[in-house]
Amino acid sequence: MADVGVRRGQSWLLHNVNWTVDDVDRWVVVGPNGAGKTTALSIAATRMFPTMGTVSILGERMGQVDIADLRPRVGFASSSLLRDIPMHEKAADVVMTSAYGVTGRWREAYEAQDRARAHSLLNDWGASSFAERPFASLSEGERKRVLIARALMSDPELLLLDEPGAGLDLAGREELVGMLATFAHKPDSPTLVLVTHHLEEIPPGITHALLLGQGQMVAAGPLDQTLTNQLLSRTFGMNFDVRRIGERWSAVTSQS
Repeated sequence: MADVGVRRGQSWLLHNVNWTVDDVDRWVVVGPNGAGKTTALSIAATRMFPTMGTVSILGERMGQVDIADLRPRVGFASSSLLRDIPMHEKAADVVMTSAYGVTGRWREAYEAQDRARAHSLLNDWGASSFAERPFASLSEGERKRVLIARALMSDPELLLLDEPGAGLDLAGREELVGMLATFAHKPDSPTLVLVTHHLEEIPPGITHALLLGQGQMVAAGPLDQTLTNQLLSRTFGMNFDVRRIGERWSAVTSQS
């Protein structure tokens, strides 16, 4: 992204954002509510066009490429997709339909290899036990896993996860963080970008952070250079002490 801005009415959701993601990077986007995190991810997912600036995704410049050709190369998992997924659909079908760019089974004839890949992905994300259950019957954590498997169905080059830990209890969050860490450490995994409010949800293997506050970029770069007391405090508008144990991060309010 170069000088990217998104305006709605008189307000800027994003303003003058410059952000480059390399193929081998694993990024987290951090910021408070309303900071523009989901907006930035939606642009990267080709689901929103900026008001200003230029955006190139996987070497293709938006506005000069057929989005229908680019979109299968980008995996996207977000709660915003839930409104489009038929609740009666089986979990395996929710994953499988992603290969055809749809969110519900109609009269398509799916090949055996499609079904095999969907079940393999569900197994990878600990979701094989409920592959044949209706999506409506799944817990929040189970739905998160299905949506991640769905995002990977087309074998994307870029994977975007919008708040994958939101709504999970402590055990569910830690289980998901562990799965994401395993995924992030695999050299053949696609480029990864995930959004979160909480440093505790950053999985090991993440290499870089983009900090957004009030629609503007506060900092972008390697984790140890961006997740500092000063920069995180500026991002959230209050004083924080950032703590790190191994590859896990946390933050608590500072009294100073």
